Amino acid sequence: RPSRARLSRVEGPESRRPPRDTMAEATVKEPLDLIRLSLDERIVLKLRGEREIKGRLHAYDQHLNMILGDVEESTTTTVIDEETYEEIVKTEKRQVKFLFVRGDAVILVAPPLRSG
Repeated sequence: RPSRARLSRVEGPESRRPPRDTMAEATVKEPLDLIRLSLDERIVLKLRGEREIKGRLHAYDQHLNMILGDVEESTTTTVIDEETYEEIVKTEKRQVKFLFVRGDAVILVAPPLRSG
């Protein structure tokens, strides 16, 4: 029977995320620490296939599988006009309440901007 990885999630006081007043003191020692510090924050993901996703990070695992809420997905396609041979770039957007993102599609994770 294959093992099942658990997703980390926000669960009130037991959450692994430090309180907001200690966010400035929180350090990133491992790559996944950056993701952990972004729980319950809006992040930007760049995915394979010219896709970009912006949403609130609810959960993740060590494979970068993620569950996002209040998602805006943008898909960019390039088409060549047959008459003028010019490239036409089209961007389609859609809104999704919740989305599961498979980790092997993730190219880049941009955490929220923090002042300080």
